[in-house]
Amino acid sequence: MRSARHQKKKRRLKKRAIFILFSLFTVCIAGAAYFYSQYKDAFSKSNDATAIAQTEYDFDGKKDKYGNTNILLLGSDSRGEEHARTDTIMIAQYNSKNSKPKMVSIMRDSYVEIPGHGMNKINAAFAYGGPELLRQTLKENFDIDLQYYAILDFQGFVKMVDIAFPEGIEIDVEKRMSKKIGVTLEPGKQMLDGKELLGYVRFRQDAIGDFGRVNRQQQAIKAISDQIVSVDGITKLPKIVGAVSPFVNTNIGVTDTIGIGKDILSGGSTNIESLRIPIDNGYENRRVDGVGAVLDLDLDKNKTALHEFLDQ
Repeated sequence: MRSARHQKKKRRLKKRAIFILFSLFTVCIAGAAYFYSQYKDAFSKSNDATAIAQTEYDFDGKKDKYGNTNILLLGSDSRGEEHARTDTIMIAQYNSKNSKPKMVSIMRDSYVEIPGHGMNKINAAFAYGGPELLRQTLKENFDIDLQYYAILDFQGFVKMVDIAFPEGIEIDVEKRMSKKIGVTLEPGKQMLDGKELLGYVRFRQDAIGDFGRVNRQQQAIKAISDQIVSVDGITKLPKIVGAVSPFVNTNIGVTDTIGIGKDILSGGSTNIESLRIPIDNGYENRRVDGVGAVLDLDLDKNKTALHEFLDQ
């Protein structure tokens, strides 16, 4: 009698477990379908608005020895040139163990050895050999491994911001800016659309020149990150990735992009730590014949600072 009751109870439990698993499976399928539809809808709208060519580059990247994912982020101001230099060079790092995002800006006038081309400004590496030669240049000078690359055209940046963030990005503009940026920005906290935000991150017509521009680029990325978190983070992520994708040349898959973003958002470490190379007291201003004004790096000092920042 007891055995019969026991068997009956086991059958009930089994049916309940099957029902729970089926329910979870159904929810997962529905969630995946919703995420995909959000991604595709935003992608279609963005793709209709862009004429940016998608170029495939060879890139022999890998994770660093600590298992971190390091991404080479490049901003290109190409106006149709076959061998355009890149105005913006950054390394974005994602640590899967603590979901901590980090960002390093490499100033474009840094004077370094480019494999096969001698000494030159680091942004010349992109013109000579695309993201792969720039990866080799960073590896040779700083011993840093990069797994992925992502190249964003500046005009694509404008469209991306307007589609992904129709209400704009909140920035505290520190001074009046207008010279050579195509817009006029007044001081104060305000919502900037794509064209205004591009003008903000490109402004360098003041006493600190390119150093101020790099600081504003980092500030804008942090502001965009904060905006993603403030608009329901994970649920909006597929839409944001869909809006961005047509404007970016990258070897990162959509699934990996959403996965990394989801891990960062759900891990609670949305505060992006940042570093600039060269560091303070780690360079000298110099003029080189045939190259122009450069930042002559104390390579050992900057390499040490970079690894102390990224290898933690």
